[in-house]
Amino acid sequence: MVENKSLKEEFVPLKSRIWVSIADAACAMLLGLSVNGSLTYYFTRVRGLEPGRAAFVWILFGIWNAVNDPLFGYISDRTKSGLGRRIPYIRYGAPIYVLGFIAFWINWPGESQTWLFIQLLLSLFVFDSLYTAIATSIYVMPFEMAISNKARSSILVWKIIFSVLPLAVPLVALPLLQPGPGDNPLNFQIVMTLIGLLMGALIFISTYFYEEKHYHQEEEQLPFFTALKECFTNRSFLLFETISFTVIYAQTSLMQGVLYYFDEIEVAPVPIYIGLALGIVIGLIVFIRQRETWGVKLSMRIMSLIFAIACFIVLAFGREVLAAAIGFFGFGIGFSGAMYLVPLMNGDVVDMDEHRTQLRREGMYAGVNSFITKPAISMAQAVFLWFLDSYGYDPNLAKGMQSVSAESGLLMGWMLVPGVLLALCFVLLRWYPLAGEEWAKIKAQLGLLHAEKEREHLLAEGYQVVD
Repeated sequence: MVENKSLKEEFVPLKSRIWVSIADAACAMLLGLSVNGSLTYYFTRVRGLEPGRAAFVWILFGIWNAVNDPLFGYISDRTKSGLGRRIPYIRYGAPIYVLGFIAFWINWPGESQTWLFIQLLLSLFVFDSLYTAIATSIYVMPFEMAISNKARSSILVWKIIFSVLPLAVPLVALPLLQPGPGDNPLNFQIVMTLIGLLMGALIFISTYFYEEKHYHQEEEQLPFFTALKECFTNRSFLLFETISFTVIYAQTSLMQGVLYYFDEIEVAPVPIYIGLALGIVIGLIVFIRQRETWGVKLSMRIMSLIFAIACFIVLAFGREVLAAAIGFFGFGIGFSGAMYLVPLMNGDVVDMDEHRTQLRREGMYAGVNSFITKPAISMAQAVFLWFLDSYGYDPNLAKGMQSVSAESGLLMGWMLVPGVLLALCFVLLRWYPLAGEEWAKIKAQLGLLHAEKEREHLLAEGYQVVD
């Protein structure tokens, strides 16, 4: 007997929605604790790697990302297996991802500058290669797990809820756990190793609680260079990348700099963390409630403006606790707004690509997005270190012993570039094209196209579709 099922009734089980969101948060947690968080501080302040050598590692790392990310996105879109296009990378990549994370913190044989340079470089290559494979796959999983937009939205809500953890935990935990110059790092190393094992286990286990539809796997994909060209001729994608790059730069700079900030600037951390927490909560509530009214474009402009103002407040008045708390409140709004709005904006960009090519190419877009935004991580690290060096920061001094000039360089390297980039995004997004009546018509046409594809696929799976 054929089961009677309507497209409107497609349902993703709660356990599947929660577990894919856990995997997403666990993957991002390891990134936030290392590459976006304490890694540069740990190697320069604790292990003793010269800042110039650390900056050079980040430059080499950025070059590797230029090859790694778009290539994986292309391969991912073309993968065919019994598990689907994405799950094999998540399940079998998780153990190697964890090994790369743990390799950051353990003491390799030899403590010379050369060995520290090699440890940081090789660990980054292993960790980030697997991060690309896993994070890109998780990022597009909602489009593989469900066919209808209603069902996909039910997954994204849970991902947004869980995304607060990898945002907040590194900002709060790292200043408390991070050893300083001359401190014994053993306890920190043990804690980071245990966190890595736990997050890796969650990622691996999660793959047994959700599954992919094989709907998009059946589509033929464009050749690599044609696929790449189609991405860069999509004008909405280029404008999207300005905000995507900036958000990654700002998040990396802020998470890295907060460790140095609390080391050298005498401000009470509790009011600042309260401001951050309130900003995250209020930002999520406001943008979720107002997104339909404001639209993604206006919401992104508002978020960028608030985030930029917060950076300039801390840059100018970061030595005062009240001003810093107000600035961190703005950071919270910026962080949570970006977590919610960037995926929605990305979805619109991929929809426009489908309108142009008649193909769904989330993997390729995720890979090219990483190709463009991953250098933001390297640049944020290198620029911050350059400011420290230029203003006379001495990594060998104990906490709180830097000169006034070094403190100023810290604030400049931490806040100036993110603030300028965010203000620039506020201006450039004025020309973002995916808004208004014409875009609404295109979305309606895509809705009809999706409905027809969904209907054909469900019929092929043995369902009787009720129109």
